[in-house]
Amino acid sequence: MGFARTVTCLMTIAVGAILMTSTAQAYDWLDHDMRRLHSSEVANVKELAADASAVLLVNTASHCGFTGQFEGLEALHQEYAGKGLKVIGFSSDSFNQEADDEAAAAETCFVNFGVTFDMMATVPVRGSNAHPIFAEVARQTRAPRWNFNKYLVSPDGEVVEVFGALTGPDSRKLRRAIDRLLSS
Repeated sequence: MGFARTVTCLMTIAVGAILMTSTAQAYDWLDHDMRRLHSSEVANVKELAADASAVLLVNTASHCGFTGQFEGLEALHQEYAGKGLKVIGFSSDSFNQEADDEAAAAETCFVNFGVTFDMMATVPVRGSNAHPIFAEVARQTRAPRWNFNKYLVSPDGEVVEVFGALTGPDSRKLRRAIDRLLSS
């Protein structure tokens, strides 16, 4: 192999390694082992997001007027998973609307709404005891103001858009933001 080809090959490998490292480091704030909802299984959120071109983080509750959004979130998951979107839900009782029993919260998600996207066990999402993932979300943008806030995260780890509970998963605004991020 000639010198120029060797240098080109080494530069390509180096750039690829830098890109892989920067993407891996971008999601570092998601590097938390969390128990899945109503399960003893633990998953690392950063690993769940590792192959995603976009991540949608959602704080959820099973006894909220917006609980019906689980259906739309599942539809987003089904439509966009193959295109690079990762939907991750976080059960939360920060607004006192989560079921007292985790089995009941899981039934709402998995049985009533057929959720197949990743759902993490109940964590606080605001205030001084917010889970570190939501503390970082608040640092970058704002803390959830209610249940079913949606945070769209780019591959470089930046929360690029925040959608409140009034913006449903079927919203054109949300879908346009997802499409823009996936095509960038």
